[in-house]
Amino acid sequence: MALPNRGILVEQAVAETGLSDFGDPWFFGHIDVLIPALNNEAKLSEAGEFGARHMIVSSLVKRLRHIDLIKQNPEILDEEVNVTAVLSGLPRTGSTMLHRMLTAAPQLTGVRWYETQNYVPLEGESRDDPTPRLEAAKGVLAYMLDALPELMSIHPMSIEQPDEEVIILGQLFSSSMIESTYFVPSYAAWLWEQDASQAYADLIQILKSLQWQDPSRKAKSWVLKTPGHLMAMDVVLDAFPEAKIVMTHRDPVTTLPSYCSMEASLYKLGSDDISSKMIGEYWQERLKQWLGKFMAVRTEVGDERFIDIDYKELTTHASEQGARVLEFAGIPMSSEIKEGMSDWIEANRREHRAAHKYTLEDFGLDADDIRHTYSSYIDAFL
Repeated sequence: MALPNRGILVEQAVAETGLSDFGDPWFFGHIDVLIPALNNEAKLSEAGEFGARHMIVSSLVKRLRHIDLIKQNPEILDEEVNVTAVLSGLPRTGSTMLHRMLTAAPQLTGVRWYETQNYVPLEGESRDDPTPRLEAAKGVLAYMLDALPELMSIHPMSIEQPDEEVIILGQLFSSSMIESTYFVPSYAAWLWEQDASQAYADLIQILKSLQWQDPSRKAKSWVLKTPGHLMAMDVVLDAFPEAKIVMTHRDPVTTLPSYCSMEASLYKLGSDDISSKMIGEYWQERLKQWLGKFMAVRTEVGDERFIDIDYKELTTHASEQGARVLEFAGIPMSSEIKEGMSDWIEANRREHRAAHKYTLEDFGLDADDIRHTYSSYIDAFL
């Protein structure tokens, strides 16, 4: 068995929704490149093939419903979204912690995990009551934790806390989410060469929709976060011209095996045949490529819009680092913000979760080789 061509999957999404307007179908070409990569490289199991097909069709369904929501409520496009900060950096560098701590401040907001799963209200849902989506997200999370009980120790999941908009970009077939879920090197290489501008323009439209859905966000500023922004840092700077870029940094000798461990868990949802050695080889070079793009862009535009946060400082002095970011972003510190961040830190301490265990050797990695591979980054930021 293999995934069918894009036309069949589009027909399935149309039949499921009764809708046919995808807006600008620019992402169809992405699907046409992705399907052969899934069939030829991802080594999909039967469950993985089912999951990949569902991923494509459900993404198309959400696109159809999003376009219909805009047509029914054109005032959505009049929303003004203020993105005050964009967090990025290598995976496993503390950006999730920083993101959630910052958005605990009452003036800030982020894309909540249940919204990444369904960024359009479900049938019967009112603007002020996302209960159907919350219930749907509970089901998705329960499935993930049943299949991957170690996930909570690697990346703490919470359906109502902010998470990565990379998930939404992935549903536009335009982010690192795809290669982080399925082993598709040819698709990742192809995507690397594409202009991400349209994907980010669509992301902004989706942020407008999320703000319209929750009017309490109108007075708030958005904080975005994903390591995948490294792939398109030039586009990020243009798409969010007022935003400050917050970079989290940690020794790659630690981050790389940690991320490979996470990838090993994710890949096994769809395949029984992606080896640890394949994972180590692929991600050592891929993350170097991400950093190379970021460093080239930063050299070109200068440091004015960037602030650097060291992982060790973040884990030992979290609130102080949060205050640095807020000051850099032009948000005055207040007792209310301090209290919100402190409450978040206390409720989400690392010791409240099981230890995340991994070694370099698990993935055929060597510390000296990693230091050599990432020497330019280490010299510049560590």
